[in-house]
Amino acid sequence: MQTFLPPRPSQSPTVRLESVLVLVGLALAMALLAPNFLSLSNFLNILLATSVIGVLAIAATFVLCAAGLDLSLGSVLAVAGVTSGVLCVNLGLPWPLGLLGGLLAGGLLGLVNGLLVARAGIPAFIVTLGMLSVARGLALIIADGKPVYGLPLAITFLGQGRFLGIPMPVWVFLFLVIIFHLILSRTRFGRYTLVIGDNEMAARVTGIDVSKHKIRLYMLSGALAGLAGLLFAARVNAADPTAGVSYELSAITAAVIGGTNLFGGRGTVIGTLIGALIMGVLQNGLNLMAVPSFYQQVAIGAILVLAVWLDRARDRRRV
Repeated sequence: MQTFLPPRPSQSPTVRLESVLVLVGLALAMALLAPNFLSLSNFLNILLATSVIGVLAIAATFVLCAAGLDLSLGSVLAVAGVTSGVLCVNLGLPWPLGLLGGLLAGGLLGLVNGLLVARAGIPAFIVTLGMLSVARGLALIIADGKPVYGLPLAITFLGQGRFLGIPMPVWVFLFLVIIFHLILSRTRFGRYTLVIGDNEMAARVTGIDVSKHKIRLYMLSGALAGLAGLLFAARVNAADPTAGVSYELSAITAAVIGGTNLFGGRGTVIGTLIGALIMGVLQNGLNLMAVPSFYQQVAIGAILVLAVWLDRARDRRRV
């Protein structure tokens, strides 16, 4: 069947003004409430803390835009980190092979998710919820239940090094934002992703191989989660099998706050960047005010529910 370039989705991807206003308002509030919030070092700390969640949020954005869901991001992050650590430290392989192994591990788990969702027809919620548990168990098995320390200097530079005074994870995150913004907004792959999320039946009629595209999306999500795992391990100089717990919640929240529709068809990577910064500013400000971490988890969950409710209310007003 000949594949035609489908029309743009009915809801064109734009950055929501509300998200920008929330980011500015939250930053002003934290500047008044938290000491040293406006310092340059703290600003870099926010960017550094946002980078890992931000990479996961880009992965979540693409899957959500196609009306999918990936709840396994945090666990896949852990598998990629320990795979790289074991290859480099325990097996003594060169660091490039360690990095490649981590990325391949993430992509392979994403491929399994994609096959089960697209070929077996199992709901994405069930598949990725199961993978959340399976991948976490694999991470513990690979690392024998304990962190792997002593990563090569070339890898730790990826997490701890600086270029022009800016941490390397921030450069990686911003580079990915630019690349995947262009992919989602300017390429056929991005348009197919949005059209599938907007109307999967129409996408099939136009000749798009929906199953194959979904598999690619979940592979992309897994690979990005793998990269996030490498950044996390490099930053702390340890491949921890317990890393990334609940990170998928923060990543999905960042994407939704940034304007990605939880039910598909709309989303932007720039909006996700803003959403990730909102999450980073919130967590940083709460840390500076010595708010216990368990209260922060309450805040993140509440923000996710509020963001989805506001998004649905906005869609109803348009009808």
